[in-house]
Amino acid sequence: MGHATPATRALDRAGVAYQLHEYAYEAGQEKIGLHAAEAIGADPARVLKTLMVEVDGRPACAVIPSDASLSMKKVAAAFGGKSAVMMVPAKAERLTGFHTGGISPFGQKRASPLAFEAGALDCARIILNGGKRGLMVELSPDDALAAARAEARPLIADQ
Repeated sequence: MGHATPATRALDRAGVAYQLHEYAYEAGQEKIGLHAAEAIGADPARVLKTLMVEVDGRPACAVIPSDASLSMKKVAAAFGGKSAVMMVPAKAERLTGFHTGGISPFGQKRASPLAFEAGALDCARIILNGGKRGLMVELSPDDALAAARAEARPLIADQ
């Protein structure tokens, strides 16, 4: 599998050290992040999923643990809006340049405001999509925030 994606190229340009993890992506998985975590043998709390949302009609990107759910109220607040909804997959693909199941917070075609779930950044290393279905990147939370130009905010529903 080729490893050069817009996401890995963005990490390379940022001078960020990362480790690649590949797995056999299976189309039709309901919970892609959980499937990826299981496939690479990682704790689902360390494997983060990238979700495209719209806050008051404006695009934004939320990154949360694969075993958590977004709180749309918290997402709206994180991006300074009143309401938030999930972005339809076709629009997310056009905006980011990635296919669903392969959307990365790094190297998106059109940059959107980006936030990581604050509680997910307590791990020494986190794992995110590398810009292609079946390709994950592992790096430090600080490097991920810097490379994505993201902020840490509360984003997930209370569990």
